[in-house]
Parts: sequence; structure tokens; C-alpha cells
Amino acid sequence: MDYTQFVPMWFTHKKEEVPMSNNPFAGLEPASVWAHFAALCQIPRQSKHEEAIVAFLKNWADSQGLENLIDKGGNLIIRKGATPGYEKAPGIIMQGHLDMVCQKNEGTTHDFAKDPIQAQVNGNLVTAKGTTLGADDGIGIALALAALEDKTLSHGPLEALFTIDEEEGMNGANNLEAGILKGSILLNLDSETWGEFCIGCAGGQDVIATRSHTTEKIPDGWTTLKVAITGLRGGHSGVNIHEGRGNAIKLLARFLNTLLQKTPSRISAISGGTARNAIPREAFAIIAIAPENMAALNATAKESQATLRIEFAGVDDGITIEISEGKASSVLSIKDQNAWLYSINAAPDGIYRMSPTIPGAPETSDNVGVVDIMPEKGTCTIMVRSAVDTACKALSEEVVSLFALSGTATHKENYYPGWQPNINSPILATCKATYKRIFGEEPTTHIFHAGVECGILKAKYPVLDAISMGPTINNPHSPRESLEIDTVEKSWLLLKDILKATV
Repeated sequence: MDYTQFVPMWFTHKKEEVPMSNNPFAGLEPASVWAHFAALCQIPRQSKHEEAIVAFLKNWADSQGLENLIDKGGNLIIRKGATPGYEKAPGIIMQGHLDMVCQKNEGTTHDFAKDPIQAQVNGNLVTAKGTTLGADDGIGIALALAALEDKTLSHGPLEALFTIDEEEGMNGANNLEAGILKGSILLNLDSETWGEFCIGCAGGQDVIATRSHTTEKIPDGWTTLKVAITGLRGGHSGVNIHEGRGNAIKLLARFLNTLLQKTPSRISAISGGTARNAIPREAFAIIAIAPENMAALNATAKESQATLRIEFAGVDDGITIEISEGKASSVLSIKDQNAWLYSINAAPDGIYRMSPTIPGAPETSDNVGVVDIMPEKGTCTIMVRSAVDTACKALSEEVVSLFALSGTATHKENYYPGWQPNINSPILATCKATYKRIFGEEPTTHIFHAGVECGILKAKYPVLDAISMGPTINNPHSPRESLEIDTVEKSWLLLKDILKATV
């Protein structure tokens, strides 16, 4: 594949030379960070399809005269020697992931395999038109690239570890080549709340349910219709899970179960969610129903919508249930239909247990993330998270047991360990002191319920002293994702001084 098509010809590090029509961030500071982020927005970087961005950054490193390599896991590593006189300082690894969650609003024409992200500046926020922005973790990558190219910084030996396929299973970090990293300090740049240092995170595992179906003919004279539940906020299944946001897949299963209790109907297909680590915003079903029961269907939809808007008031006020024309040639058997509806309706979703030791922090949760049920076969993917590895495995087994009751097969994959916090970490002390000196206030620390790659990397390199930081990203993993501009400049100032403080 010719990756040169993805290289933006206008890309430059001098903000005054970047045409305004091509660079939506022209005029923002720090210019080098925003120039890098603008370039990243031009290059498709879906999970499992990071070849273009890896090729682009490898070429960039070559142009900068920086040592670089791609390991056996497909991750990119770039190295920069220490500032003269600081060769014996601890080596620092700046780390982020290259892929992004690809979600878009219904009706948005965007192909994540080839189209650039249409970023736009709205006051203090950067957003994208109808899609995820990719600030998670594009802005972390941009910060690391700016540090690598800055010749005014004082620092010890630097490495940048840019992993692939983080969003769909942490596979880049899991497959990182043994013994390839040289540094002893890990600065993960994938945190999403400015002013907080992340010192630990949850582990995770996926449970995938699969089932083959017996199909049946649609009853003579019945009408096929599409049921759509839309208007939910969605969000990150780790960051936002404790907020009680609605899960469109769960709500659709609830609605269909309610409908079946009132009138005979059959299901041909159910779909919803686009990523196992994103709270589903939309879900759809194709159903068949007798014409004389249309009134009952419409009344149930109206009543259910009103009920859900009351239940989720202040959280998901825009929940909408719509009935429209649908097409289908067959339906699931009653046995298969009930197996899916009952299992999804009963599946745990959301917070399972709050932390007994950290007030207000989730410990264990799960997210019914993606469902794809067709007449011939179906799958449902549920992501489990926990700060306690044994609890993660236990809840995964509960989900397996639930589906087993209906004879639905399951398998588990993408397990990764949590990152246990160390409040006596030397890099934490350095970061907190540096933050207070620059900004005149104490930062906070937290344990991230979402997954960051520190746990995996520390399992491979126990010597690593790790911390995670970054600017504020709102609503990651959804088309409402936004990046707070002022926190990018603050993150840059902090990163530069942390590098200097460790020499």
C-alpha cells in the first residue's frame, strides 16, 4: 500500500507556514504540538489498521535523524539521545497509543478507513464533525513528538513507545517485544483529566457470546419494521460508566421484551454499539408483526420512550424510540429469539461494585458493548473491568454462566492486568512537585477505572516507575468527544519541566 497518500503536504512545525484552510489549529499554542495533532487528524488510524500512521511517523523520525524501529508486535519506538552532560540520567519512556475509537453519528458520511477527521475549534474546545476526534490518544502522541523534536529541552535518554491496537484489546502492549525498552521511568500520556495524575488502573477482559440460529419464514401477511433507539450520550465505558448513562442495547432488549409481553412479534435482526469499550448510543432491531397489532406496537413505543426519559432525566434526556419501514426475508426461531432477548436483558451492565477503599471510585463494572444478531447467527461482546484482577475474572465467569443457561457459547479474550498504585513512587513525587511549582497548587491523584497500558508494561518490565497524565478530554469514545485547548498548553509546560526535573 502507498502510504504517501496519507501524508499531509502542508504539514510543518512553523505555525505561520500552515495554511489556515488546512490547519484548523493555526494560531494555537504550543504550535508544534498542534501541528502534530493536525497531521494525525489527516491519517486514518483505526484499531488493527495503523499501518499508515506507523509509516508516517517512522518517516518523520528518519527526517529528524532519530533512531527508530518497529518491534515484532507492530509498535513503533523512537529514541533520542540525552542532552550533553545528562547521559547518566534515568531514561524516560513517553508512551501513548496510535489507534482511535471510530464512532460516528447516524447519518454522518465518514469512512474511517480513508477520510481525515474534520476537526474544528469551538471556543476552548476542539471537536470533530459528527465523529470521534481521536484526541484519545492523538494528543498524547502529539505531545511526545513535540518533545522529541524540541532541541531546547534538557533531558536524559528519551524513548517514545507508540503502541498499536490499544482500543480493541491492548494487543500492541501485550505483544511488545521483550527487552526492547531501555528506560526506567514511564510517562503514559493517555490520561484524560488535567490536574490529576493517574497512579493505577483497572484490568479488563472481553466475553464474546456466539450462537447459530434456526431461521423461519415470516408469517404470511405480517409487516416488517425497524425499531431504533437513539439519542443517548454514549461515552467511554470506563470513564463514564459510573454516571449511569443509558445503554442503547440494554434498552432495546428491554423494549422488545415488553413488546412481546403485549403482542406477538418476531425478530429478524438486532444491532447496536460499535466498540466494546464504548457505551452504546444507538441500537436497532428488525421485527415482524401482524398489521392488526401495529397500534399496540406504536403505543408501546410511545409509552416506553416516555418512561425512559423519566428514568434517565438529567443523564440521557434525548432518548428516542422510532418505528419505521424495515426489510427482512426471515426471522429467528422462537428458541433463538428468546435466548438472545432474555440473556441480553439479564446481562449485568454498568457498575457492579464500588471500591470499598477508595471513596467514589468504581472497582468492578461491565459494558454490553456490541451486538450483531442476524437470522443465521449472532454475537454479543461484553467488556468487564476491575481494579482487582480476581474480581474481573469472577464477573467474566458470571457472564459466561448467564449465557450458558440458554445454551449460548462464549469465549474470553483480550485479558490484561490492572496497574496497582504506588503512592511512594519517585516519579509521582517529582511530578507533583513540578506541578505545584509551575501552577501554584497541589495536583490530585486517582486510579483510572478504564484501562491504560501501564499495567501490561509494568508486568513486562517490573522496574518501571510509572505515572499517567494528559490534558482534559471530554466524552471520549463518542462523537461528542472534545479536547480542552488550554489544558494542552499546560500539559506541554508540565511535560517539559518533568523531563528537565529528572536529569
